[in-house]
Amino acid sequence: MPPEGAKVLVRNKKAQFDYELEERFEAGVVLQGSEVKSLREGRGSLAEAYAELRDGEVFLVGSHVHEYPQAGPFNNHKPIRDRKLLLNRSEIRRIATRVTQRGMTLVPIAFYLKGGHIKCEVALARGKLVYDKRQDVKARELDREARAASRGTRPPRR
Repeated sequence: MPPEGAKVLVRNKKAQFDYELEERFEAGVVLQGSEVKSLREGRGSLAEAYAELRDGEVFLVGSHVHEYPQAGPFNNHKPIRDRKLLLNRSEIRRIATRVTQRGMTLVPIAFYLKGGHIKCEVALARGKLVYDKRQDVKARELDREARAASRGTRPPRR
């Protein structure tokens, strides 16, 4: 999770459901001005995004940041483009070994605002199998029913 006091701008809701998240990293993001303004309004998506290593650097691929309407046609950015993530060299080395040797994926979790800068939280993750996802859904439904029973109300029907 992003640190205390950080304002979450965009969250990847499917990441928790589709992956087992193991180790998390905070990375800076190289953005253009119109991208920053658009993200501050919460106009972005990390649903199909992932991070990959290229020549010792980490790039965010497939993230969508909507165009900023006030920027005009010539000063705007491309909504879907690769964005460079800023990490320490030791973190990049650790990520590279885990991704290549253990078959893990680097998944973006959230864009958030920390101290005036936009950061991206990425996590080393392993894909869940179908039965793991079913177990998560079942546990969530049981928890919801237990909370409803303690309140004395019935859970909503589907």
